[in-house]
Amino acid sequence: MNLNRLNEIKTDGLKLVAQSGARIIDVSREALAQRLTGLEFACGIPGSVGGALYMNAGAYGGEIKDVLESTVVVDKNGELLTLSADQLDLEYRTSNIPDNGYIVLEGTFALKEGNYDEIKAVMDDLTFKRESKQPLEYPSCGSVFKRPPGYFAGKLIQDSGLQGTQIGGAQVSQKHAGFIVNKDNATADEYIQLIRHVQTIVKEKFGVTLEREVRIIGEDLE
Repeated sequence: MNLNRLNEIKTDGLKLVAQSGARIIDVSREALAQRLTGLEFACGIPGSVGGALYMNAGAYGGEIKDVLESTVVVDKNGELLTLSADQLDLEYRTSNIPDNGYIVLEGTFALKEGNYDEIKAVMDDLTFKRESKQPLEYPSCGSVFKRPPGYFAGKLIQDSGLQGTQIGGAQVSQKHAGFIVNKDNATADEYIQLIRHVQTIVKEKFGVTLEREVRIIGEDLE
């Protein structure tokens, strides 16, 4: 195990083993190179393998829990554990990794043999959809809020008239209301203030509580 960067990706038959520091996008590209199908949905997800497991990352109908076989973690006592995906309680954008204080070292993904051209076609289509709908021209943390049952967060924010709302350098994207972008050297505090403002207005207008999908480290804002 490479402990310098923790970003190695290797293939073992129909499985991909990726260390926690590897980008999940790169894992999906390696799957393509090896003609393995199952990770196409991850071709546009920003962030690392560790973060993807932590949040059960997903997009376009796919989730990490669909393909994750096992993970290696360090627990609070410094013990090295190998856990199956079922032991992580993976649900919509959650896992038990933070509750148990696990530090993810690597994940093993169980994939299927596929056709290179077909896999690439799906990835190209998802990339086009992402680039055409998401504000990739500015830095962001991706989708800010979880999807409320029966609603779409972006639509609620848009219908609340919040698109373009800005606090300091942080702005509710005018391209996709579910994103808050760093328009002009935004600080973490400005980003957090804007999140709270959006939550307040949407609650006032629609009675819906928007739950954050992004995690803010170092402060309990729940």
